[in-house]
Amino acid sequence: MKTEIKIKELTSLAKKASLEAGKAILEIYNSSDFGVEMKGDNSPLTKADQAAHKVIVGSLEKTSLPILSEEGRDISYEERKNWGYFWMVDPLDGTKEFIKKNGEFTVNIALIHHGRPILGVVYAPVLEWLYWGNEKEGAWKQEGKKQVTQLKNQHSIEVKTIVASRSHLSKETQEFIDQYPGVEVISMGSSLKFMLVAEGKAQIYPRIAPTMEWDTAAAHGVVLSMGGEVLQLPSHEPLIYNKENLLNPSFVTLLNNTN
Repeated sequence: MKTEIKIKELTSLAKKASLEAGKAILEIYNSSDFGVEMKGDNSPLTKADQAAHKVIVGSLEKTSLPILSEEGRDISYEERKNWGYFWMVDPLDGTKEFIKKNGEFTVNIALIHHGRPILGVVYAPVLEWLYWGNEKEGAWKQEGKKQVTQLKNQHSIEVKTIVASRSHLSKETQEFIDQYPGVEVISMGSSLKFMLVAEGKAQIYPRIAPTMEWDTAAAHGVVLSMGGEVLQLPSHEPLIYNKENLLNPSFVTLLNNTN
């Protein structure tokens, strides 16, 4: 039986779930106890990651589609390899930025179809920036209660600005940036780096350091929906999802016709 996917309704659901998760995160962000623990890979986990996961799963499970979340249970490749559609979630992307209290963290929700994100929602609760996009409606941004604006593909042949990770700037990424002498470099946390490219505030976001699929899926969905690309390095093949190993290769994010 073929699953009927109503992309607009699912986008609305994902937006609502991200906003509710953002409220749960801010309650802890504004408290004195983050409940920081270290996971097996030595990355931090807070009460906010867990609270946001609970809120998001509670919303998305109504769709009966599988959910793969950073803070959920480990799901074997044997179980998930035949999924046609599924949700990929990072309840709190940028936990280090959360702990630093610089506001540069996001809630990430994507819908994946056969290895490709067909919708993405990225929400930065402190900044009150909400981004979303899908294949039918394009990409959009809302700031607080302000008017919603559509994100247009402002491709540029000239690279004037590159965005890079605030907490994970590798030697290899720096070497990539050095290919563009005189370029301005903006540092940013979490999946907001993708969004700066989507908004035309930077032309390229290179990532030559480890990331997981849930770190990139939602923002990738937004970028794709406005005609941008996230390409593996060095092959320049599209970044794909639901691999046996959920670790991403190095990649670069750019708008079409950018060199």
